[in-house]
Amino acid sequence: MGSIIMLSTCSSSEDSIKYDIIKVNRHVTITKAADAPGCDVQLELACAKANDGERAKTMNTAIAKWLFDMEDVNLQQAADSFANKYTRDYQRNFAPLYREDANDPEKRSWYEYHYHIYGDMSSGREGVTVYTATIDYYEGGAHGINQKLIRNFRNDTGKMLMLNDIFTPSFEYKLNEILLDALTEKAGAKTVDELRQMGYLYAIDIFAPENFILGRDEVTFVYNPFEIAPYDKGIIELTIDNDELKEIWK
Repeated sequence: MGSIIMLSTCSSSEDSIKYDIIKVNRHVTITKAADAPGCDVQLELACAKANDGERAKTMNTAIAKWLFDMEDVNLQQAADSFANKYTRDYQRNFAPLYREDANDPEKRSWYEYHYHIYGDMSSGREGVTVYTATIDYYEGGAHGINQKLIRNFRNDTGKMLMLNDIFTPSFEYKLNEILLDALTEKAGAKTVDELRQMGYLYAIDIFAPENFILGRDEVTFVYNPFEIAPYDKGIIELTIDNDELKEIWK
């Protein structure tokens, strides 16, 4: 089972979300052979304290749904269930393939799986808690995947804030225009065509992701690998000052 290991708070304000950290660690080998490769799952997640009442329950339920697509369970149960299923599926799905490749040392690394999530809470805009989940996983192939997933929560209710909650209706056109300018400048391009030649926005237009950090003076939009650029561009963050967004704030 997982465990709750520490207590912290997001900020010193009275309405801040207080939280614990839960940990889940699972390691299995693909077969019972002594030298068999394995699968490692490590989850370290901030979890709103239950004694914060309904807002904590609302927040933790949303996080369990968001990270693990699980409902009607608390975050600890969701993390445990995810780790158990992930390692079980690894053994069931890949053990037969590994048995065929066991004598080929060059293929061993294909079966060394891992899935790590570190979830942290921090203070964002006044009255808002930012939850950042940093994910690193490898499931075979040429390289692993690194992602940064973010959600914002109201401190008073624990409700998740989406773009529609903070921007006026039909905000997309103006926001996309701002984001395209920011991406062009960040990439050092002079035109959108030049931007595309550099590998950005290949076969896709710019969009505003729900993956954003609602800061005190700015909003940072986070794009994970392959969303608007190739893998080698990494995670792309576009930070927009509040003043640039004043036309579309609610």
